[in-house]
Amino acid sequence: MIRRGLLIGALAALMLAGTQAKSETLRWSSVGDVATLDPAAHNETFTNNLHLHVYDSLVRRDRNMKIEPALATSWERIGADRWRFKLRRGVTFHEGEPFNADDVVASVARMLDPGSRGAGNFPSIARAEKFDDFTVDLVLKGPYPLLLNDLCWLSIMSKPWMEKHDSLKPGNIAKNVTTYASTHANGTGPFIVESYQPDSKTVFVSNKKWWDKPTHNLTRIEFRPIKSDATRVAALLSGELDLVAPAPLQDLDRISATQGFKVVQEPSFRLIFLGLNWRPELLAMPGQKNPLLDLKVRQGLWHAIDIETIQKRIMRGKAKATGTLVAPQIAGYDPKLSVPYGYDPEKAKKLLSDAGFAKGFKIDLNCSNDRFIADEQLCVAIGSMWAKVGVEANVKTETRAAFFPRVDRGETDAYLYGWANLPAMDSISVISVVLASRKDAYGGNNPNGLSNARIDEIARAAAVELDEDKRIKLLQEALKIARDQVSIIPLHLQPVAWAMRSNLDVPQFPDEYVRLWFANLKK
Repeated sequence: MIRRGLLIGALAALMLAGTQAKSETLRWSSVGDVATLDPAAHNETFTNNLHLHVYDSLVRRDRNMKIEPALATSWERIGADRWRFKLRRGVTFHEGEPFNADDVVASVARMLDPGSRGAGNFPSIARAEKFDDFTVDLVLKGPYPLLLNDLCWLSIMSKPWMEKHDSLKPGNIAKNVTTYASTHANGTGPFIVESYQPDSKTVFVSNKKWWDKPTHNLTRIEFRPIKSDATRVAALLSGELDLVAPAPLQDLDRISATQGFKVVQEPSFRLIFLGLNWRPELLAMPGQKNPLLDLKVRQGLWHAIDIETIQKRIMRGKAKATGTLVAPQIAGYDPKLSVPYGYDPEKAKKLLSDAGFAKGFKIDLNCSNDRFIADEQLCVAIGSMWAKVGVEANVKTETRAAFFPRVDRGETDAYLYGWANLPAMDSISVISVVLASRKDAYGGNNPNGLSNARIDEIARAAAVELDEDKRIKLLQEALKIARDQVSIIPLHLQPVAWAMRSNLDVPQFPDEYVRLWFANLKK
């Protein structure tokens, strides 16, 4: 009896220990994987999101999306084109290097390098200068009202670590440039990368020496990309996962009705749109004039898309159709521009005929199948809709690892893309990065030759305009031009839906970031 009692006690202790360990290990899955561990090698929200678990920035957003100190404790504008930042003392990187001004200067130079994919997010910064070991000046190209917004995404890396591993220059997934930092990470953030297996599993462990006081109770995060919606949801409901973010729209009701699980939803900033080829020829029609250069053709393609059917059947009524390029919460939004073109296939045919394409034309339509909600289904549906007006779309879907480099290289005629106007949370983001011509630090995500002289002027003028009323008017003018010219074809604002175990609390944000440093798993 004594032995039996001891055995039962031992088993109970083991079960309790297992429960405690489980309560501190969060198992998370999404449809695709982080593209790289290098903060400068790619510019995509999901990958950037993972980086912020490892790398701190000078400033960050709190639970209410307000900007607060991070590696910088204070800042001041000491001139029209110069800001001074006081740095936090006593901070160490994950591998033990002390944090100081040299790391900030090196990180800024790396992000602004011509080979960086993130340079376009910092169009105002000319350089960083060390004032002393814990003071850094950011020198701007001119007055700029949104510097702190941009800096929320600036990952600070260790200069000695980069020097040791020959990684002072950035990687670039579009150009197949990799460095040690592509597969290894060393930040000052709340979590440390324990292991990284691309397309398989990434493990993070809590940084016990983090400079900040943790509000989470996690000791470990296990992230697994699972492409199949059905497999991902089954893993959640069977207890193999704690969090699926984003969650498939078609399964939300079933998950909500299952005991022990919950769904949280929030409107998103992210616009899903079709980018277009503005070069002389389409890839699908070499040697012939590009039909997309005619405004009537672009208008016809927009009128040929049945937005209402897409919303009902594919997006399950969760997305918000729009005719403009930003969400209502984004500075520069104009409700007069928000109504999408109406579905009118006969009008689409007439526009195509008037442009000289009564018999239609061929076009490649490229999409990811693991990045945006229902991305593959959206492309297949749009291809079918275009076919009804005589446009033969060759729909090509692939993983984000192949899709984003293809888009960056301009190897598309039309492509499905998403933009949330981050980190600025301002219309200047889509204007300067997506709509502006690719020149200097502008047009980083404008790979196909789109160019409008007035939008280029506005992108530069709005970046330095300190009068907010004047700045907003400039932003709205650029967005109106983009709509009138059908520079890109907006589809909808993507919903944010997460599914999780009932004992997990993770605040949700409209920028779609999963901030697990706020997460708590209840026992």
